[in-house]
Amino acid sequence: MAVSLDQAVPDFTAPATNGQTVSLSSLKGRQVVVYFYPKDSTPGCTTQGQGFRDAIGEFEAANTLVLGVSRDSLKSHENFKAKQGFPFELISDKDEALCQLFDVIKLKKLYGKEYMGVDRSTFLIDKEGVLRQEWRGVKVPGHVAAVLEAAQTLHRG
Repeated sequence: MAVSLDQAVPDFTAPATNGQTVSLSSLKGRQVVVYFYPKDSTPGCTTQGQGFRDAIGEFEAANTLVLGVSRDSLKSHENFKAKQGFPFELISDKDEALCQLFDVIKLKKLYGKEYMGVDRSTFLIDKEGVLRQEWRGVKVPGHVAAVLEAAQTLHRG
């Protein structure tokens, strides 16, 4: 069952960088931005991550935790996070459980070849664990600012 707007997001547990295990239930009381991206260390994903990194103080001021998710390994995530100085954790979703929960695996095309890949998507979950906003098929320019504005608005209530 995939997530739906204005519905509680089912609890999940997933391995993350810094040896952490992230579970949604342990984050109650904070807003959470979960952003899915296709691949570590690629130009668009790097730019998107840097945008969240550079706005992290503003997200924190709005009581909002940022989490990045891709199907890459924890080792790949650790390298990507260290190289870019990301102050947030990256979740490894090798078994695609989160990708399926958030319904972000889509048929994509690259150089005429079709394949199943991660559709760049972002989700804003409120402090009670309810999905309040989603962005699918994200284009990187201006995206972090839109997510930040939504997080600040939700925080102000």
